Amino acid sequence: MINMFRSVSFLVFITAMTGCSVFGNSGVEIAPYTVLQKEEPYELRHYERLVLVTTPYEDIEEQRNPFMRLFDYISGANDGTQEIAMTAPVFMDRQGNTSETMSFVLPESFSLESAPEPENSAVKLEELKNYTVATVTFNGLLGTENIEEHNELLNQWIAKMELETIGPAKVAGYNPPYTIPWMRRNEVLIPVKMP
Repeated sequence: MINMFRSVSFLVFITAMTGCSVFGNSGVEIAPYTVLQKEEPYELRHYERLVLVTTPYEDIEEQRNPFMRLFDYISGANDGTQEIAMTAPVFMDRQGNTSETMSFVLPESFSLESAPEPENSAVKLEELKNYTVATVTFNGLLGTENIEEHNELLNQWIAKMELETIGPAKVAGYNPPYTIPWMRRNEVLIPVKMP
C-alpha cells in the first residue's frame, strides 16, 4: 500500500510540474550559492552549506534506480515518514565517464542534524560545507558526449583562471527528463581551492 501511495505521489508530482517544466522552469527551490566571478557560461561559485541525500548508481541488493530511491526518501521513506520538497539541482558524482552516485539537495531549512534518517540503507545523508566550485552551464541532454565536452571546456577555463582543482567533478541537472533539451539547465561543477 505504501509503495502504491509513493507511486501515485510521484505521478501527481510529475503531472504538477509538467506545465512549466517542459519549457525549462521546474518551479522548485534551487540550492543557494554566491557567485564570486562570472564569465559566461562559466562561474566561480561558493556554496556555504549543502545537505545531500545520496545513493549509489549500483546497488546489488536492490534493483530500483537511484532517482526512485531518493524520491522514496523525500516521499516519506525516512525515520519521521516526513515528506520533503523536491529541490534542484540533482547532482551526479563523476569518475571518468561514469556516474557513481546521485544526490538530491535537501531544502535550505534542513541541517544534517534535523534531516530524517533514510529507511533504505543504500541512501545516506551527507553535508558539504564551504564548497567552492568552478562551473559551466549548458543545454541539451545529459549524455556522456555533452558532459565530457563541457567538462573539457571547464578545465580549460580553470587553467586560464589559474585555479587549483581539489576534487572530482559533479554534474548537475535542474530539469525533469521531459523538458525540451535546448531549454534545460545543466552544469559541470569542479571543486577548486578558494582564490
